[in-house]
Amino acid sequence: MVMSWWSRRWTRMKAAAEAGMTTAEYAVGTLAACALAAVLYKVVTSGAVSSALQSLIGKALHAPF
Repeated sequence: MVMSWWSRRWTRMKAAAEAGMTTAEYAVGTLAACALAAVLYKVVTSGAVSSALQSLIGKALHAPF
C-alpha cells in the first residue's frame, strides 16, 4: 500500500516537472511577441492613425466641461 502510494506520487511529480514551456518554445513566443509589437508600432505611427490619434487627443483636451 505504501509503495503503491509512493509510486503514484513519484509519477505525478515527474510529470509535473515536465510541464511548462521549453527554451525553444520561449524563443518562438518571444519572437512572435516582438513581431506583433513591431507591427503595432508601424500601424500606430502611420500617417492616418497618427493624425486620428492627434485629433482625438486634441478634442479630448479642448472639450468643454
